[in-house]
Amino acid sequence: MPIDAAKALAAGPRTGEISWTARDVMLYHLGIGAGVPATDPDELRYALETRLHVLPSFATVAGAGSPGVIGGLSMPGVEVDLARVLHGGQALTVHRPVPVQGTATTTARIAAVYDKGTAAVLVMRTEAADADGPLWTNDAQIFVRGEGGWGGDRGPSARLRPPTGDPDRTLERAVREDQALLYRLSGDYNPLHADPEFAKTAGFDRPILHGLCTYGITLKAVVDTLLGGDVTRVPSYATRFAGVVYPGETLRIRLWRGDGSVRAEVSAVERDAAPVLTDTVVQHS
Repeated sequence: MPIDAAKALAAGPRTGEISWTARDVMLYHLGIGAGVPATDPDELRYALETRLHVLPSFATVAGAGSPGVIGGLSMPGVEVDLARVLHGGQALTVHRPVPVQGTATTTARIAAVYDKGTAAVLVMRTEAADADGPLWTNDAQIFVRGEGGWGGDRGPSARLRPPTGDPDRTLERAVREDQALLYRLSGDYNPLHADPEFAKTAGFDRPILHGLCTYGITLKAVVDTLLGGDVTRVPSYATRFAGVVYPGETLRIRLWRGDGSVRAEVSAVERDAAPVLTDTVVQHS
């Protein structure tokens, strides 16, 4: 069996060191669509080093290394075809604001393996800390098609009740044709997002946008429209990737205010509002 759940869960954590600079932060922000209009003071908070604020979702790419999805595929007990892998969801907890530049030690391990019948789900947990203590915890849910059915734990249901009533805000965000090519420079070089032939092998008409790019675009929309642009107000952010986005499409982001949280649902306008992100919650202070 390509996935040996017992071996994956028993494997010791993998540690490493990462570092990042203001340049990495600005490149990430541009990769999720920041900087438009280029002279807007609110946008320059993301793109000008003299007034830079770090969106918490930068933690998913800090250090410009492979994201949790790719890292999880190299862990003991996991041998799968990259073309059968999808990013199922992401949960981020930020223990304190992410600094503009820094060095941190990361600890990564497979925290859970679930048998969904027709697929397997791996939870790759990555924790980062610096000299002052914990910085963030990232959980990447890795969906591997065709690798379930061994009789293992199905795991908890990740589905939330749909938001009720009309959204408090509905926004649209255009995705550039070259968005995936720009975003991948922050460290995710999976050919699914750039190589047309590889994308066809994986079952898609053309390369798709990184799920974590949509994740970042959505968080920026929440921070900018409902949190006064204050990136430090977000301690956690979780989503489930319900569908793909193709570069050049338009995202429709619907937001519902809650008590200390914002629910979001994201769809692709040009494909009859096909779901993209669901079960999405931004916790805030």
